[in-house]
Amino acid sequence: MKKLSETLKELGIDFTFPIEIKDSNGNKTYYEDIGNRWYKREYDANGNQTYYENNSGYRWKREYDSDGNETYFEDSDGRIEGTPRSQSFKDKWNRSRW
Repeated sequence: MKKLSETLKELGIDFTFPIEIKDSNGNKTYYEDIGNRWYKREYDANGNQTYYENNSGYRWKREYDSDGNETYFEDSDGRIEGTPRSQSFKDKWNRSRW
């Protein structure tokens, strides 16, 4: 993933570190600091964190039931718990990213 700071530099947009982006519910969806560390997070409509990715290449995906209980977990290290409701993580995202 291309860092947001690189895109901002290319566009000539001034910024300062850390770069933080939050969604409309106040959940932090992106963070990048001056030390080249960054992470990206995604959330479902109920505020449950469903995806995480960081600068070292580690990522995970989680799914939840309607009560907010975790029903599935899969990460880039190959750990899998539960049964996915949707596509497999590795099928959904290009295998070359792993």
